[in-house]
Amino acid sequence: MPAGSSPKRERQYEHIKQSARDRGESTGRAEEIAARTVNKERARAGESKTASRSSLQDMSSGERGGHRSHSGARGPTYDQLYNEARQRGIPGRSGMNKAQLRRALDERKG
Repeated sequence: MPAGSSPKRERQYEHIKQSARDRGESTGRAEEIAARTVNKERARAGESKTASRSSLQDMSSGERGGHRSHSGARGPTYDQLYNEARQRGIPGRSGMNKAQLRRALDERKG
Protein backbone atom coordinates (compact mmCIF):
# COMPACT_ATOMS: atom_id res chain seq x y z
CA MET A 1 0.00 0.00 0.00
CA PRO A 2 1.21 3.52 -0.72
CA ALA A 3 2.38 5.58 2.22
CA GLY A 4 -0.39 7.73 3.65
CA SER A 5 -3.21 5.36 2.72
CA SER A 6 -6.29 5.63 4.86
CA PRO A 7 -7.13 2.94 7.42
CA LYS A 8 -10.15 2.05 5.29
CA ARG A 9 -7.94 1.31 2.27
CA GLU A 10 -5.53 -0.70 4.45
CA ARG A 11 -8.43 -2.86 5.68
CA GLN A 12 -9.74 -3.20 2.13
CA TYR A 13 -6.29 -4.29 0.92
CA GLU A 14 -5.95 -6.93 3.65
CA HIS A 15 -9.47 -8.25 3.04
CA ILE A 16 -8.96 -8.59 -0.72
CA LYS A 17 -5.54 -10.16 -0.23
CA GLN A 18 -6.95 -12.72 2.21
CA SER A 19 -9.86 -13.51 -0.12
CA ALA A 20 -7.44 -14.16 -2.97
CA ARG A 21 -5.32 -16.41 -0.73
CA ASP A 22 -8.47 -18.32 0.27
CA ARG A 23 -9.17 -18.90 -3.44
CA GLY A 24 -5.73 -20.50 -3.79
CA GLU A 25 -3.72 -17.61 -5.26
CA SER A 26 -0.04 -17.35 -4.35
CA THR A 27 0.94 -14.67 -1.85
CA GLY A 28 2.52 -12.51 -4.55
CA ARG A 29 -0.49 -12.78 -6.86
CA ALA A 30 -2.87 -12.07 -3.96
CA GLU A 31 -0.90 -8.94 -3.08
CA GLU A 32 -0.96 -7.82 -6.73
CA ILE A 33 -4.73 -8.31 -7.01
CA ALA A 34 -5.32 -6.44 -3.76
CA ALA A 35 -3.02 -3.55 -4.68
CA ARG A 36 -4.55 -3.13 -8.14
CA THR A 37 -8.08 -3.22 -6.77
CA VAL A 38 -7.40 -0.75 -3.96
CA ASN A 39 -5.45 1.59 -6.24
CA LYS A 40 -8.34 1.61 -8.71
CA GLU A 41 -10.80 2.44 -5.92
CA ARG A 42 -8.49 5.20 -4.68
CA ALA A 43 -8.37 6.67 -8.19
CA ARG A 44 -12.15 6.54 -8.53
CA ALA A 45 -12.54 8.31 -5.17
CA GLY A 46 -10.02 11.02 -6.09
CA GLU A 47 -7.51 9.88 -3.47
CA SER A 48 -4.59 9.47 -5.88
CA LYS A 49 -2.60 11.99 -7.86
CA THR A 50 -2.95 10.16 -11.17
CA ALA A 51 -5.59 7.86 -12.60
CA SER A 52 -5.99 5.97 -15.85
CA ARG A 53 -8.99 6.48 -18.08
CA SER A 54 -10.18 2.93 -17.40
CA SER A 55 -9.98 3.48 -13.63
CA LEU A 56 -12.23 6.51 -13.85
CA GLN A 57 -14.72 5.39 -16.51
CA ASP A 58 -15.04 1.68 -15.85
CA MET A 59 -17.51 0.24 -13.33
CA SER A 60 -16.17 -0.18 -9.82
CA SER A 61 -14.59 -3.47 -8.81
CA GLY A 62 -17.38 -4.12 -6.32
CA GLU A 63 -20.04 -3.58 -8.96
CA ARG A 64 -18.17 -5.64 -11.54
CA GLY A 65 -17.92 -8.64 -9.22
CA GLY A 66 -16.38 -11.04 -11.74
CA HIS A 67 -18.50 -10.02 -14.71
CA ARG A 68 -15.34 -9.74 -16.77
CA SER A 69 -12.87 -12.37 -15.78
CA HIS A 70 -11.36 -12.71 -19.27
CA SER A 71 -13.42 -15.82 -19.88
CA GLY A 72 -16.96 -14.46 -19.95
CA ALA A 73 -19.12 -14.17 -23.04
CA ARG A 74 -17.68 -10.81 -24.07
CA GLY A 75 -14.20 -11.36 -22.65
CA PRO A 76 -11.82 -8.49 -21.88
CA THR A 77 -12.81 -4.91 -22.63
CA TYR A 78 -11.43 -2.87 -25.52
CA ASP A 79 -9.25 -0.91 -23.09
CA GLN A 80 -7.84 -4.11 -21.59
CA LEU A 81 -7.04 -5.48 -25.05
CA TYR A 82 -5.51 -2.16 -26.13
CA ASN A 83 -3.29 -2.00 -23.05
CA GLU A 84 -2.11 -5.57 -23.63
CA ALA A 85 -1.38 -4.73 -27.28
CA ARG A 86 0.58 -1.66 -26.18
CA GLN A 87 2.61 -3.72 -23.72
CA ARG A 88 3.41 -6.25 -26.46
CA GLY A 89 4.31 -3.52 -28.95
CA ILE A 90 1.73 -4.44 -31.58
CA PRO A 91 1.90 -1.87 -34.40
CA GLY A 92 -1.28 -0.18 -35.70
CA ARG A 93 -3.21 -0.83 -32.49
CA SER A 94 -4.66 2.69 -32.29
CA GLY A 95 -6.67 2.11 -35.46
CA MET A 96 -7.94 -1.32 -34.47
CA ASN A 97 -11.35 -2.23 -33.12
CA LYS A 98 -11.93 -4.80 -30.37
CA ALA A 99 -12.09 -7.81 -32.71
CA GLN A 100 -8.94 -6.73 -34.55
CA LEU A 101 -7.06 -6.25 -31.28
CA ARG A 102 -8.14 -9.70 -30.12
CA ARG A 103 -6.96 -11.25 -33.41
CA ALA A 104 -3.62 -9.42 -33.30
CA LEU A 105 -3.03 -10.57 -29.72
CA ASP A 106 -3.99 -14.16 -30.57
CA GLU A 107 -1.59 -14.15 -33.54
CA ARG A 108 1.21 -12.84 -31.31
CA LYS A 109 0.63 -15.65 -28.78
CA GLY A 110 0.99 -18.45 -31.33
